[in-house]
Amino acid sequence: MEHQSDDRGGDGLGGRDGGAAGGPDGGRPDGGRPDGGGPDGEPERVRRARVWGGAPRKLWEASMDGGVGTRLRELADWASGSPYGDGPVDMYGDAVVEELERRVAEELGFPAAAFFPTGTMAQQVAMRCWAGRTGDPVVALHPLAHPEVHENGAFGTVSGLRTVHPTDEPRLPTADEVREHPEPFGALMLELPLRDAGFVLPAWDELVDVVDAARERDAVVHFDGARLWDCPTHFGRPLAEIAGLADSVYVSFYKSLGGMSGAALAGPEDLVEEARLWRHRYGGQVFQQYPAALSALRGLETELPRLPSYVAHARVVAGALREAFAEEGVGWFRVHPEVPHTHQFQVWLPYDPEVLTSASLAQAEETGTALTRRWFPAPAGGPPGVAATELTVNGPGLEWTPADVKGAVRDFLGRVRGA
Repeated sequence: MEHQSDDRGGDGLGGRDGGAAGGPDGGRPDGGRPDGGGPDGEPERVRRARVWGGAPRKLWEASMDGGVGTRLRELADWASGSPYGDGPVDMYGDAVVEELERRVAEELGFPAAAFFPTGTMAQQVAMRCWAGRTGDPVVALHPLAHPEVHENGAFGTVSGLRTVHPTDEPRLPTADEVREHPEPFGALMLELPLRDAGFVLPAWDELVDVVDAARERDAVVHFDGARLWDCPTHFGRPLAEIAGLADSVYVSFYKSLGGMSGAALAGPEDLVEEARLWRHRYGGQVFQQYPAALSALRGLETELPRLPSYVAHARVVAGALREAFAEEGVGWFRVHPEVPHTHQFQVWLPYDPEVLTSASLAQAEETGTALTRRWFPAPAGGPPGVAATELTVNGPGLEWTPADVKGAVRDFLGRVRGA
């Protein structure tokens, strides 16, 4: 997987291609120019975003789909009908940003929350503050966790932290692995769900046991909850009960909620107050952030209540995909997890990623149906000759029946085999 500078988008592994963090463009599956542009000079990334994002039938609407004017008008229309439309713009984090912080603290059941421009900054600040309290700069986390894979070593380079790994299995660590890790650590960071392992979550009792094991070692527990919003369906617990297991939680506003950008750190009053100081020192005290704050509030109002339906339908889509691949005689494939834990999951197929990306783009251009987006070489540990992608199900995907999924798969595989 390639390293990213910040949080990740949603149409390929590692947030490549139009995600919130940029990244190397990869191959040119449709014969684009060597400089990454399309045949008519249009940048390849822009072309793909236009084709996939503009498809009339797609499984998900991504926050980067659509043009600037359309997105701004949508946000303005929502704001004008909300309690915030006639309110003042923010200045250095007051007004609508303060309202967002209050709402997040309430949703997560914490005394306080602070808005951050990025999750990378929020989590570095959180771990730095906890290190000062515990006297231990070591953070235990998974090697596939966001800070290890997508932040270019920021924990160590910027914040003076060091990391250790209780496990390298493609899942969250078990209680025994946390309890028996041979090296001391001051904080345990758990990414819920663990995105790069397939958006996977432990069982509720397993999560409780892991938290208890960390506390036995006098370690604080922090949730990398970029997609914590998705977790109540799997755990069968309300959001505040899940978040309440941890000492602090970070959440993202553009993952799952469809916001423009931004994140929040929630926790005890004294931790959040110190985090605000470090936010300023890290350059995160932005003069005005009301568009991002408004889009986050819109996500909390409109998308958060719909997430359980997205998770439920992702399971329908995943089941239809498995049936379709089997019916079409694909010799080896993987839908992971077989029953998705969230509204996002991985699909693996035994073809070259450029061939699959080219077929996906052609399908969207010629039929108006976007089943998948970009494909990439399978993650580490996968067999050679296999490609993987991520699928998301949100609003547009609720209209897809199993028959729709199977029809799209047949068309897609026909293009792949024809290539």
